[in-house]
Amino acid sequence: MKPIRIIVAVAAVIVALDQWSKHWAVGSLSDGHIVDVISTLRFKLSFNSGMAFSTGSGSGPIIGVLAIGVTIGMIVWQLRMVRTGESSRFMLVVTGMIVGGAWGNVVDRLFRGEAWLRGSVVDFIDLQWWPVFNIADSAVTVGVILMFLASVFARKPEVSDV
Repeated sequence: MKPIRIIVAVAAVIVALDQWSKHWAVGSLSDGHIVDVISTLRFKLSFNSGMAFSTGSGSGPIIGVLAIGVTIGMIVWQLRMVRTGESSRFMLVVTGMIVGGAWGNVVDRLFRGEAWLRGSVVDFIDLQWWPVFNIADSAVTVGVILMFLASVFARKPEVSDV
């Protein structure tokens, strides 16, 4: 499978799962009730017009444009890494996770507001000891952690290999 197709396929799955779950959350939790799942995990609907941890409230257009630019840059970077043999299928999947998560929240900003990129992101996963988040946020977070770990533990060429 071509590298771009791997990234796009993973991103599409993340966006679809994210949007489906947000559709469920808005339809099921809009009346204000909370669904207790297990231990401290519960589903509680909230909307975020800012960025992580509700900072930058109202800066949706800037965040949306930055997310679009950064994800396009990541895709281009990853495809260049493939051409030079410095990437792997794993890194393509991880890139797809990050791109899909970012785009899942961009979709909210595009279509859940009164103007272009003025919408709020739907959050509903509440651990009660962490800010409320969604599947897109999870995909970005896990993707970044995996990318970091892969770069830290990547085999570095030794002096004799050069």
